[in-house]
Amino acid sequence: MTLKGRRPADRRVRVERVRPMEFHVAPSGRVRKPRSPSAVLILGFASLIVVGTAILMLPVSSAAGTWSTPLDALFTATSAVCVTGLVVVDTGTYWSPFGHVVIAVLIQTGGFGFMTGSTLLLFVLVGRRTGLRDRILVQASTGVPQLGEVTTLLRRIAVFTIAAELTGAALLAVVFAGEGFAWGQAAWWGVFHSVSAFNNAGFDLTGDFRSITAYATNPLLLAAIGLLIVLGGLGFAIVGDAVTKRRWSRFALETRIVLLTTVVLLVLGTVTTAAFEWSNPATLGRLPENHRGLNALIQSVTYRTAGFAAIDPGGLTEAGLFVGMALMFIGAASGSTAGGIKVNTFSVLLASIISTARGRRSTEAFGRRIPDVIVFRALSVALLAVAVVFGVALLLEVLAPDHSFVDILFEAVSAFGTVGLTTGITPAMPDAAQLVLICGMFIGRLGPLTLVLALAARSRGSSVRPASESMRIG
Repeated sequence: MTLKGRRPADRRVRVERVRPMEFHVAPSGRVRKPRSPSAVLILGFASLIVVGTAILMLPVSSAAGTWSTPLDALFTATSAVCVTGLVVVDTGTYWSPFGHVVIAVLIQTGGFGFMTGSTLLLFVLVGRRTGLRDRILVQASTGVPQLGEVTTLLRRIAVFTIAAELTGAALLAVVFAGEGFAWGQAAWWGVFHSVSAFNNAGFDLTGDFRSITAYATNPLLLAAIGLLIVLGGLGFAIVGDAVTKRRWSRFALETRIVLLTTVVLLVLGTVTTAAFEWSNPATLGRLPENHRGLNALIQSVTYRTAGFAAIDPGGLTEAGLFVGMALMFIGAASGSTAGGIKVNTFSVLLASIISTARGRRSTEAFGRRIPDVIVFRALSVALLAVAVVFGVALLLEVLAPDHSFVDILFEAVSAFGTVGLTTGITPAMPDAAQLVLICGMFIGRLGPLTLVLALAARSRGSSVRPASESMRIG
């Protein structure tokens, strides 16, 4: 070796620096910004409603074989896609068997989620892997917190939905056969009412706008429909988490909150309904005493955005109506087939109030801290829901002044909560008022926060935080 570590035979390699080259690519045209998932959901639900309206207008869809008015078809299609149950024409007698099938398909599609259904069909039939955009759309439709859980959830949704609806259909078919129906009709009624109950739609084929009041003394039918409503209202993620983990201590925070709040609301709804309606001859008072307790429970269940009525809502006392409005406004679980502000939202706000009353600086539940951003979202949803309900009620009061404000407010909450219960004033409302209810159902199904996110998709957050300043509250 020489002094500098080089040997005589070594060659020196000259390294030259390569100057970086710059490339400028001119855009070939205007690049369109992709729509947000929320906007796609809104357009998807609107498209389903338009298609459903067009089909229901056809003579083949009506029992009389005549063209249906655009408003009747639009109202029915919106109510079916938004799984509400409010109707302006009697479902059982006005629509033909073909029309009933169309309504059932719209209910299933709307309850299942249009993007959830299409992505699942591609996943199962074509074997295509779900892309990031598909996953975001399904996440927005079902309320899944993590993108990585979407594909697994889709499989569970399919199994859970098919198993629940087939089991319910078989049980209801037996019940209707026992009521004197031929097996063919009993089977179809079982399928239709199972789909309607699981998706919390509230559509029925009994006729004369009477829902299931004729079966108020049939405990098997009430139990089957009530169980389907609860399963659909809990949501796929909640039921899957409960079935998989089985132990309360292992449940996710959301699962524990939803299950506990659901039980509490069902108990409170049952007790208050029984207290206010027990001796009312227009509701529970018309039934034998041994059937009143179960019907009070079913009424509490159906307030959770289902729409089936074992007792006539038009005969409820004003106290009973206000109990119903409170439960309808809350609704069931996020990511389920139900509407309302959701149990999750109500629970987060309640936990925030309790934490504040205890002097805690953060919202806590079951030993876990709920992020502030979740609390802010819950508050936004609740306030926007209040604004929508009172806006719909105000418009209905102006457009249909012949009805009492309590009945109108009940109608507005029922539409926003996608419940479908009515005191009987829906068919008698003028066309303009029915259009307001259509808008209320559409907004209630998609949720105020979803609409806000879709409209504000182009907004950008700022990295600059303004100075804070205190202000008085209360």
